[in-house]
Amino acid sequence: MPTEPLPPPSVASPEVIEIERALTRVTYLSTRARAHDRLMAIAGIPLDRAAVAVLRQVADSEPQRPGELAQGLGVEASHVTRTVQQLQKAGYVTRVPDPDDRRAQRIQLTEAGRAAVGRVRDAGARGLQLALGDWDREDLGRLAALFHRMADDFLSCAADEESEQSGQALRA
Repeated sequence: MPTEPLPPPSVASPEVIEIERALTRVTYLSTRARAHDRLMAIAGIPLDRAAVAVLRQVADSEPQRPGELAQGLGVEASHVTRTVQQLQKAGYVTRVPDPDDRRAQRIQLTEAGRAAVGRVRDAGARGLQLALGDWDREDLGRLAALFHRMADDFLSCAADEESEQSGQALRA
């Protein structure tokens, strides 16, 4: 049975419209295949964008179950499962028993995975440093804090929408 469409959002403020425009530009520039390929070449890591995203997520919050990784990335668990298999085959991650439930497994970086994440982060940071080299430290700190806050709010909003949709599906 189809779910009801979400109600139309209220009109966005001019500031939010400008943020959306700027974020769209940054997202486009940073997610182009050519930019990813250049970053991987500098880092010396032969991974696709999905694998790099999972590898970074594991590094930031390891060890987690695949479902937790998927939730943190805002993707389906099946996507993470395939990507974890790819990363495990390449030697970047390993599966370890979940101490809370021995039937479950958590994903953990290997030494090669830690080194790969370090190289990817270093290459990305060098590119950002070149682009933002004229910014003062205070502005860079403010931007970093606001980006983290925005990412956390996006994840929270996505989780709220999923909960709402699940609740509607149960009532139907």
